[in-house]
Amino acid sequence: MPKCLVCKAQYEPFISFGKMPIANAFLTREQFDKEYFFELKAGFCSNCSMVQLVEQPSREMMFHENYAFFSSTSKFMALHFKEFSEAVIRSHLKSKNPFVIEIGSNDGIMLENFLKSGIRHLGIEPSGNVANIAVSKGISTITEFFDESLAKKIVKKYGQADAILAANVTCHIPYIHSVAAGVKALLKTGGVFIFEDPYLGDIIEKTSYDQIYDEHVFYFSVASVSYLFEQYGMEVVDVEPQDVHGGSMRYTIANKGAKEISMAVFKQREKEKKLGLHLAGTFDAFRKNVENSRNQLIQLLRNIKKQKKRVVGYAATSKSATVTNFCGITPDLVEFISDTTPIKQGKFSPGAHIQVLPYKEFTDNYPEYALLFAWNHREEIMAKEQNFIKSDGRWIVYVPSVHLFPLPKVGEV
Repeated sequence: MPKCLVCKAQYEPFISFGKMPIANAFLTREQFDKEYFFELKAGFCSNCSMVQLVEQPSREMMFHENYAFFSSTSKFMALHFKEFSEAVIRSHLKSKNPFVIEIGSNDGIMLENFLKSGIRHLGIEPSGNVANIAVSKGISTITEFFDESLAKKIVKKYGQADAILAANVTCHIPYIHSVAAGVKALLKTGGVFIFEDPYLGDIIEKTSYDQIYDEHVFYFSVASVSYLFEQYGMEVVDVEPQDVHGGSMRYTIANKGAKEISMAVFKQREKEKKLGLHLAGTFDAFRKNVENSRNQLIQLLRNIKKQKKRVVGYAATSKSATVTNFCGITPDLVEFISDTTPIKQGKFSPGAHIQVLPYKEFTDNYPEYALLFAWNHREEIMAKEQNFIKSDGRWIVYVPSVHLFPLPKVGEV
């Protein structure tokens, strides 16, 4: 039995997605024979309530010079991070010459707001290609992995921070104790660590199993986050649900007793109990829901194929690797995946080897159906793609259930 990365207790895996590639490793045809695979399994620790991957590839395999995710490609996310930054400035940067640090700062989409406000800042981003974009914007950035050792070096060079921020990165880091110790060392006595990640409660409620892939080693709840940081003399003082990435939670952590704990924390803890996030049976039921979703999606795609209609994937997301490989979605079912990211275009999706083509290939010759891999950006995409719907195109959506949008006409699948 594996041991929990947070409390060292033994736990049982509750689901296996089988053989899985690196989710962001888009590859050329020549690389097919050398592609890396591992078994994607997740487990629940009943001792500390943490849900986690049983096995994760090395960080160097996932985050590197050719990392294929750029935050700034989404206008919705740019607005989200602008509002996030403004909230931090308004509520937490009261001292003279405040200092803000972001862990996993990507291409600088959040820190550019602090730069524009003249606030001292530092980004920490291990993937050199996206970090270079941030540097080109004038954003102070170092290209390293964050841990306790780096935190102590930063304190010596820059001093302690008023606020440490992280968005969709804390859940990526298996050596989470070193992160917590690093935050403790780096934070001023009255400072805050604010991070947001996909929320376990949303994953369970929406059966959004594609949130489970190699980069996401942890699936946080208020209970599990509290357990972790209490070991370092810190506590959760606020939580704020977010609509981004299909349902996320923003956690505010502070030194114990430094901040008043909001009622939102207590209410969310009660909601988690009602959802059964502390019970192993909840995750057994989730597994069954995942298997049902897979069966319904693959049957729908096969029915469309029988009718000799075209299906194109929309957005070559990291999450799509879990869906395509777990469900057995192959190029004979999905013609290609349309994506706007140049580094992905002309390559093939991990594992399933569906070709990724420029967005223009989608708009120049609309298919009858588009499989929406970027379902978490549904609102933004639907507003953008009115012409596809006017052409009688149908979206295939699989979260929170497998269905077509708009509803099919009589005689359609």
